[in-house]
Order: sequence, then structure tokens, then C-alpha cells
Amino acid sequence: MGPLVVLAYSGGLDTSAIVPWLREHHGARVLCFAADVGQGIGELGDLVAKAKRSGATDCVIEDLRDEFVRDFVFPCLRAGAVYARTYLLGTAMARPLTAARQVALAQRAGGQALAHGCTGKGNDQVRFELTYAALAPDLQVIAPWREWEFQGREDLIAYVQAKGIPVQATVEKPYSTDRNIWHCSHEGGILEDPSQEAPEHIFVMTADPVAAPDEPVVVAIGFEEGTPVSVDAVPLGPVELLETLNAVAGEHGVGRADVVEDRLVGMKSRGVYETPGGTLLHAAHRELEQLVLDRRVLGLKDQLALQYADLVYDGRWWTPEREALDAFVAATQKRVTGTVRLKLYKGGAAVAGRESPYALYQPSYATFGKENVYNQKDAEGFIRLYGLGIKIGAALEAARQREIGAVAD
Repeated sequence: MGPLVVLAYSGGLDTSAIVPWLREHHGARVLCFAADVGQGIGELGDLVAKAKRSGATDCVIEDLRDEFVRDFVFPCLRAGAVYARTYLLGTAMARPLTAARQVALAQRAGGQALAHGCTGKGNDQVRFELTYAALAPDLQVIAPWREWEFQGREDLIAYVQAKGIPVQATVEKPYSTDRNIWHCSHEGGILEDPSQEAPEHIFVMTADPVAAPDEPVVVAIGFEEGTPVSVDAVPLGPVELLETLNAVAGEHGVGRADVVEDRLVGMKSRGVYETPGGTLLHAAHRELEQLVLDRRVLGLKDQLALQYADLVYDGRWWTPEREALDAFVAATQKRVTGTVRLKLYKGGAAVAGRESPYALYQPSYATFGKENVYNQKDAEGFIRLYGLGIKIGAALEAARQREIGAVAD
């Protein structure tokens, strides 16, 4: 009896090929694991039957949607984590959860090895294997893309077709997609040419902004300590809240991002992302923070947000570094409570209002109208001291120039 290998399985082209390949090249019994992080019934509906047809002994599917949004998406949202200026980390956030549950299944089932379908060029191989290293350092890791003879997806398509395994990818449309409740990513095919516009037919979560409704809609998002808790004053759990925002943002064409990003392995790649509800949440959360946090805390948080984004993108979720950053973020979010209204119109999301019981904005100080709380004369001394260093430097430079001129004469 061969070793039991637990494979992170999606039913897509790569993992469909991996099941028979593991049997042929490693003599393995293959137990597939699939994480339901909101892909939808279209991807998960016949996954067990498909895995078994491919030669797997079984396929275990776990519903991780609530845990994914609550324990992975919302912490990244509170941290303000955005990679490459526009990527909202949909795939990167899901991998450490998926890999952790894959490890747990292998430990329960007595597996000897863990396998994944990540390519040797991508980031996901690092995200999976750093999780394996943190949670199951004793288990063998098999990465077929770093072993097998196939050179690209065209070879894989021919291989699975020869095995009689149905897949959606074709030579004409060799796109790689990854969908969850937060986003859908698209790579490959014509998208590998960054000069080419993404074809409209690839989008699945967002309407074409040009064809979106001609009337705007206003959405109110409520937060408690940095965590979104309501839409239009209706309290909602994590999954229902995100699904609600996905629907309204997607209808209005909000949430598309075309990104040329730097992969962890050193190359640049191009990905097209749809993150409808997440785009609204990030916009609303930023506006609420701007209302309630002072500028030095905001500045420090913006710096660490970049570090948090790098951490997630690079697969370092299960580390003391992330725990330390989470502690800092939690301290900043204690007063990030309130409501932000966003107006959605043909792909855009503009702020239509914000309020919080902890707002640092005070109209009596900010007004350009008549007031009696601010003595404008005080600004004179402030400016004199604030600019003292500039004034001294300029005076010294002027004196040096005079000396140079005198010597020249």
C-alpha cells in the first residue's frame, strides 16, 4: 500500500492532473482536500465525484467561509493591508487557512505527505509550504510542478484529456482563475501581455461599468472597533455582510483592478482582480479611520499596513510577526466605530458622508465662518517657531554666499 498524500484540491486543471500523476509517479493513495471559501456551487458542486473519477480515494470539503471572513479577511481589512497599491490580497489571505485545514486533515487521516498544485513560478507555493513548515514540519511536501515533465498548461490539458478528466480550461482560453467570497483573480492567456485590455468575458463578479445602472445608489456600512457589522443599518454576520456588498458593488461595476505586481520569487506578473464588496469595505474603513485617528497614529499605521500586506502576500501568516502586528492594529481600532456612506456609480465609489461618536473633527474649530474658539493670532508664533530651522538655514547659506562673493572680488 502506497503512502497517503493529502492534496489541496480545487478541481481545476492543475490539481485534476496531479491526482493521477501522484498515483503513477509516487504510487500514492490520494486524499483530496477542498476548502469552501466562497467559490460558489459551480466549483464545488461535483467536486467529490470529480476527484474520485480522477483516482482519489475521497475528497473532503470543509465550509470555511465564516472563518475566512472573520479571522483572515477582517484582520487584513483592519490593518489596511493592500499590496502593490491596488491588490486587496484575496488569494493570499485564503491560502494560510486552506493549508492549515489541509494539515489538520492529514494529521487526522495519518497522511505521510502534503501536496499542492502551485507552480514553481508563483507565490502560492510559498504560502502553502510556509504553513506546512509552521504547523506540520514532519510531513513530506510534494510539489508536482517542480518535478514533472509538463512544460505548461497546454501539456496539462492534453494529459487530462487523455485521462478522460473534464476541465474548463482550453488551449484557446488558458486562463487561471481563483475565486472566493472576497474576490476573483484572473491570470494567463492574453492577460500575460500587460499592454492588452482585459477582455470583458472574463469578469464574473462585476458588471461592465459602462453598462451599470444609470442611477447611483448609496450604501451605508457600519463598523465597531474596525470590524464591519452592518449594511444600511441592518446588522449582518461576516459572510452575509460581504455577500450583500458584493451584490450591490458588482451590480454597479465597482471593484475591478488591473495590477502588474512583483511576485515573491522576483518577477513581475499581471493579474486582473475583482473585489467588489472588499473595495467598498476598504474605502469605508479608510474614511472612518481618517475621521477618528490622529495624524501620527495614521502615519504609523500606514507604514505598518505595507508591512502587513507584504507579510500576507509572502505567506508569513503563521508567525510571531503577524501576531505582533495584530496587537498594534487592535490598539488603533478601539475607536474606529461609526458609519460611512458610499455612493456607487458606474465603477466608482465616492464618499457620501461619515459619522462616529469618536470623531476628532470639530466644526467649531474647522469652520471658515464666524467662531470664538480659535485665536488666529496664535498662528503667528507657531509659524515663527515651526519655520525657525528653515530661517536659520537660509540665513547661514546667504552668509556663505556673501563670503564666496567677497573672495571672488
